[in-house]
Amino acid sequence: MDNILYNFERPKNEPVLSYAPGTKEREELKKAINSWDSEIEIPLIIGGKEIRTGNTGKVVEPHNHQHTIATYHKAGEKEVQMAIDAANKAHKEWSKMPWLERASIMMKIAELFATKYRYVLNSSLMIGQSKNPMQAEIDAPCELIDFLTFGTYYASRIYADQPLSVPGILNRLEYRPLEGFVFALTPFNFTSIASNLNLAPAMMGNTTVWKPSTTALHSNYLLMKVFEEAGLPAGVVNFVPGQGSTIGKVVTADKSLAGFHFTGSTATFNHLWGEIGRNVGHYSSYPVIVGETGGKNFVLMHNSADAREVAVALVRGAFEYQGQKCSAASRAYIPKSRWNEVRSHMEEMISTIKMGDVRDFSNFMNAVIDEASFDNIKGYIDYAQKSPDAEVIIGGGCDKSVGYFVEPTVILTTDPHFKSMVEEIFGPVLTVFVYDDSKWQEVLELVDTSSVYGLTGSIFSRDRLITNQVLDDLRFSAGNFYINDKPTGAVVGQQPFGGARASGTNDKAGGPLNLVRWINPRNIKETFNPPVDYTYPFLGKE
Repeated sequence: MDNILYNFERPKNEPVLSYAPGTKEREELKKAINSWDSEIEIPLIIGGKEIRTGNTGKVVEPHNHQHTIATYHKAGEKEVQMAIDAANKAHKEWSKMPWLERASIMMKIAELFATKYRYVLNSSLMIGQSKNPMQAEIDAPCELIDFLTFGTYYASRIYADQPLSVPGILNRLEYRPLEGFVFALTPFNFTSIASNLNLAPAMMGNTTVWKPSTTALHSNYLLMKVFEEAGLPAGVVNFVPGQGSTIGKVVTADKSLAGFHFTGSTATFNHLWGEIGRNVGHYSSYPVIVGETGGKNFVLMHNSADAREVAVALVRGAFEYQGQKCSAASRAYIPKSRWNEVRSHMEEMISTIKMGDVRDFSNFMNAVIDEASFDNIKGYIDYAQKSPDAEVIIGGGCDKSVGYFVEPTVILTTDPHFKSMVEEIFGPVLTVFVYDDSKWQEVLELVDTSSVYGLTGSIFSRDRLITNQVLDDLRFSAGNFYINDKPTGAVVGQQPFGGARASGTNDKAGGPLNLVRWINPRNIKETFNPPVDYTYPFLGKE
């Protein structure tokens, strides 16, 4: 079996189901949502064993926060150390398992989510993370499946890449995993990312300690149970919900920390990077740090662009999933000559947006994730309403009496450095700066320098010379750049995702570059006929 040289064909993206009225998937999804009729208990899973600490917390529906959907157990320092020990123990066998065997487990996980658990997972995202059917579908199952199927394909290409051998010498690269465990700290907004932050390192032979987001525990626990069902060995992934500060303290102090795989806030990433830096002389090897953090993503309109196309991109880019995407459109630069058209189209569209419970499929928007997020978003809206430099021209309403609902909100500012124009909000708030058409070059400078982030951005233009100028002048302003499209919706295998500056390490989740970070290559040179004389020809006599 071990002498098989298997080549995975380039996969196709998982088809996105529409959930349109009258479709079978719509009926199946509604059944799945209704099946969650009782609260579930979520334990820790360490070394394949369920652990209940008795120190518990609650998971609620964001759109109906009086409804508890799960009780979860929190890890203490003892349990975190148990998880590290379990990961290191599992590493001994998992790291030596033939890559094709690891790949087969990944493919089985993908198949289970494409079929048996598709609607179960989709509905879990809806009730636990307040996603509408489309936002849940494109996240998990679809992107989750794509991460796995494309991951196995890219891994096969990495492993096949071998150095040159010459007569008498055989050279080869052994793609070892990292020596130690990987700490995976995952976000609430994409369950597919939670899966990938664990399984991308695992695909390459690593083991992980996983701290899932508390507000995504309902779906993340389902992930863990399916990982086990697919045959992922005990200890390869260790599921450790709990307080981030408690878990981070133990993890960053352990000498066997080999990698840190992260998606979340810039502040959290900076803090943990700092802790790793302070301990750097303590580790057995230098930890690999891979992170995708925040964004202040822009849409730049040139006066040659179509106003309605821009308006649709802004509405979708800013308000899908309540703006809770790292890539969400949150600042827009619109030429004065076209602003009235863009505003009119936006007002028309936003006036028809419905917002409410996920069980009503006619709702385009649902709730933001929790009270802390709600209060933060409302603070920015309140600030704009009181400022002489800004005006809330659309939306602005906030209500947390039943769920954490924030209306799609558009702020118009005369200050290109206004607070909501440069700081990440992570909610359904778009800030617009209207510029004088004659100040095009100054606007390019503003787009590039106003924000510390460099994640996504887009240019709308029908003038190719202008488009090319923007691509050049804003070369480092976004790791994912879009021409005549919204700055969201990256697809695995098509647009590998990530940004630099304060947006992360830009290791491009969903592509081979990310997988390469989780290997520790060893070059092996074998000489078939070793020399028996130390001298070289140049030493010969004349």
